Amino acid sequence: MEHVEQMGCATPFERGDLCRTCTLRTKFEGGAARCSRMVVESPAMRRLLVRASALARANAPVVLQGETGTGKEVLARVLHASSRRAAKPFVAVNCAALPGDLLESELFGHVRGAFTGAVSDKPGLFEEAEGGTLLLDEVAELPLPLQAKLLRVLQDGEVRRVGGNRAHRADVRVLAATHRELREQVARASFREDLFYRLNVFSLTLPPLRERKEDILPIALQLLELEETPARSFSRDAERVLLAYRWPGNIRELSNAVRHGAALSPGPAVRADDLPDQVRTPGVARPLMRPLAEVEREHVLAVLDACGGNQAEAARVLGLARNTLWRRLRAYGTEPRRS
Repeated sequence: MEHVEQMGCATPFERGDLCRTCTLRTKFEGGAARCSRMVVESPAMRRLLVRASALARANAPVVLQGETGTGKEVLARVLHASSRRAAKPFVAVNCAALPGDLLESELFGHVRGAFTGAVSDKPGLFEEAEGGTLLLDEVAELPLPLQAKLLRVLQDGEVRRVGGNRAHRADVRVLAATHRELREQVARASFREDLFYRLNVFSLTLPPLRERKEDILPIALQLLELEETPARSFSRDAERVLLAYRWPGNIRELSNAVRHGAALSPGPAVRADDLPDQVRTPGVARPLMRPLAEVEREHVLAVLDACGGNQAEAARVLGLARNTLWRRLRAYGTEPRRS
């Protein structure tokens, strides 16, 4: 059997036994290796993958932008698998998932005794990704002090563990993904301008699902195959519902809808009535599914911006004590100045 390329699997596999999370199925005509989870039926996605194939051959950082759930990590895996680093590790970290001090240790590693609980030396993700690719997912959420340390790594090509005094060479290609517009974050002073230009050598923007309707049904069928139910297709009415909905949560929301439909379907085809209510009746208002901390952060920064950066005025509008606002801005990584 013809072997397909690997993306970090522990054992070899063949075309008849595809891993759905990290393997490649075919070669796209544009030259990029195609991930088994990436559907490229729409013209927008075909253009994107052709461009990605050219960028994959380079060694510079790439910023991947797009709404939440559009598949930025899948595209990052395609870039890695299509590059000269494909045989080396692909490592991903969500920068919004950990507080700054823990994320620093996760990225750069630490030496024994660097802090309470550091009972032994620990390599960071830069070291684990040596020779390969490191994806910084939600890079816009990095605190400013950590942004400065990341910038130093990108400039010098060296990593120093927390608490250590010896630098390690870091041969790693960095990919950065975000659902935010980084230029706007630079204008808000929540993202360093020098780091932005260091990362933004190349950029790829994934279109939202509503702008690539040709991909909706193929993706839905691909997702349906993963469900352990008799359902293996969609009725005509269900297809019309899937195509009519705007999918604000993109592929992640589509995945939930498919899972919902598969669980309720009594037969081999998912019916329209099996799909979630908000998909069948999109005119009904529903809350936007986002973490409260993220909504709060955006609101606080928006009020501060509307007040021209005047923290005293912003605190009054928000109904907060000035010290409370100052601490929150510091936690957001905006390097607040005391009034």
